[in-house]
Amino acid sequence: MRRGTNSHALGGFNKTVILDIIRRAPDGVSRVEIAQQTGLSAQTVSNVSRRLLNDSLIQEAGQQFVGVGKPRTILRLVPSGGYSIGVHIDPAVFTYVVLDLGGRLVAHTSTARPDDVDAGMRESIEAIIVASGVDRDRLLGVGIASPGPVDLERGLVLDPPLLPGWHGGALRESLAEATGLPVLLEKDVTAAAVAELWTSHDHERDDFVLFYYGTGVGVGLALGHEVVRGSTSNSGDAGHIIVDPDGPRCSCGRRGCLGDAIMPRALVELAIERGAIESPGRALDTELVDDCFARLAALADDGDPVSSGILDQTARRIAVAMVTIVSLLDLDCVVLGGPYWTPASRFLLERLPTLINSSSALITTHPVTVTQSAIGDDLAAVGAACLVLDNALSPRASTLVISV
Repeated sequence: MRRGTNSHALGGFNKTVILDIIRRAPDGVSRVEIAQQTGLSAQTVSNVSRRLLNDSLIQEAGQQFVGVGKPRTILRLVPSGGYSIGVHIDPAVFTYVVLDLGGRLVAHTSTARPDDVDAGMRESIEAIIVASGVDRDRLLGVGIASPGPVDLERGLVLDPPLLPGWHGGALRESLAEATGLPVLLEKDVTAAAVAELWTSHDHERDDFVLFYYGTGVGVGLALGHEVVRGSTSNSGDAGHIIVDPDGPRCSCGRRGCLGDAIMPRALVELAIERGAIESPGRALDTELVDDCFARLAALADDGDPVSSGILDQTARRIAVAMVTIVSLLDLDCVVLGGPYWTPASRFLLERLPTLINSSSALITTHPVTVTQSAIGDDLAAVGAACLVLDNALSPRASTLVISV
């Protein structure tokens, strides 16, 4: 549990501490309970709560009678008190979402990758603001989830492997100038991990690895209820973990790297080659890969032996990578998600818990929980929006450091 401070100079930190407590209490919480949970004085809780009420971030929601004496007033979050916009840049499609303070999805749209990225993103953001009907004065900012590597210090996208020609794209600066809103940039798998933390209750997920299955693959990490970013904020590149020494040759020159071995396009090509799926008679574009992968997963669910064999091998390769990471960091939870996870989730989730927990390479002394994200296909876009909410509303000890 985060602890507050009664120092008047640190009121901003106390505000986020109290708002975080209220946000995580779906049935509301009283001022007395807030003081008990945070260690703040009753006067501090009262003063901060008044400011939050005046800002329309919280509301009084009835009273609670506890024994004799004056009833306690319940405080609840006002979801419409603020909104954030999230953008996920995928090699194939750009996804846009609007979330309210409670993390509820207010609006969603997606577009093909624009030729003019700056203009396309600006127009799409303007369109989703209008479509959502949110008060512009309540917008806290825009979060961008991009394939890595990224340079967060300068707000640059640095030559992501599946986005040729993107080296040095100054997305953060150009989008902030175009929209007039604060803009945050994050690696997509890290943003997805932020979403899992933001939408979880209390400390149900303090330490986990998030396997993200999209056009490419990656992992987000959380330790001690904090997202792991690494020294350059580019952690999570799991694509070159070797999962099958006899597997396909990777672009890096080695065999059996996770990314190339289970990339959806590669699995579709394998399914066509083995006759599980009829060849479409033309080059595989994004739409065809989506359709064919969904068919492959459906066939596997129905027991087709060729399709089942392909996805069974995929499950084993994912398990090898997850066991490696879980054992390295002593994690107790694997979360699975992403747009290509959804169609294959039934088949893969039936196998992965056993494959991971029965592995002879697993060294943890406790069972590993294997579960899927409840957020759905838009995990990275929701994560981008959660970045903004988290930055604005979550208490951070680093904000207490005084610059000299």
